[in-house]
Amino acid sequence: MADENGRVRQMWHLLEPLHAVLYYAPEVFREAEALGYDTGERWPSYFAWRAAPLGAPGAPEVATAFHSFAPHMVAEHVPAAWDVAAPDAVLTARTRGIDRAYRALLDSETVAGGQLAEAAALARRAAEAADTDGRPLAAANAALPWPEEPHLVLWHAATILREHRGDGHVSALAAAGLDPVESLVSFAAIGAAPTEVFASRGWSPEEWAAAGERLVARGLLAADGTATDEGRALRAKVERRTDELAASPWRDLGPTGTTRLAELLGPFWVAVLGSGLLPRETTLGIGKV
Repeated sequence: MADENGRVRQMWHLLEPLHAVLYYAPEVFREAEALGYDTGERWPSYFAWRAAPLGAPGAPEVATAFHSFAPHMVAEHVPAAWDVAAPDAVLTARTRGIDRAYRALLDSETVAGGQLAEAAALARRAAEAADTDGRPLAAANAALPWPEEPHLVLWHAATILREHRGDGHVSALAAAGLDPVESLVSFAAIGAAPTEVFASRGWSPEEWAAAGERLVARGLLAADGTATDEGRALRAKVERRTDELAASPWRDLGPTGTTRLAELLGPFWVAVLGSGLLPRETTLGIGKV
């Protein structure tokens, strides 16, 4: 089980940057600007890009699905996002932006190459094996038509798989009795990222402090805000359960296919990280826990 969980987490680490290009690439921001979104900060387009597969959801639905954002922050962007552009137009622009972003990140020979096509086919097999029942973001993305070009297939598969994992993570947090802000406070407490990184989710200092007090009362945090042994054990349980809930696509792909996909993804992962587009630290805690 430990070996399987390690491989599941490795695949997340490799695929997450390939998806996250959506929120940082200048080519995608230009698409957002053309639709009419304010691109002075990334949040107006972020909420549109990520929520559009759900249809035209309201703020409560998005807050529940995204989980970590303060409801008032979600309400600043949703449903106003659909007054700027309809979800179908957002999805079309999203695909166009990723197409241009990938072509900028990867040379034309790589985009047209056999290794990318092989990686896309393997990633698609894994994504199509993902159980999306009770997983709203994974289900919404899985219901979208598959693109034809391999680099877009790879991005779409990465998106389904990361949302599949994310939906499972929300379930694991709920089972651990951690509400959205407590989830962030407890994660910061084990050193997943500096507290200021988590401020991007919009919780007020008062909400953050109140969550900390609740966690102290449960014995999960010490008075100085660091995690207790019990708090660390609970977070480890959450991460382990998240890996377990994300395992089915890789179990279906099998050890040989998964190992081959990991090998193929390496150069694309290096290209994305080497571009400098993505932040060094995020609320996901990749490489920290």
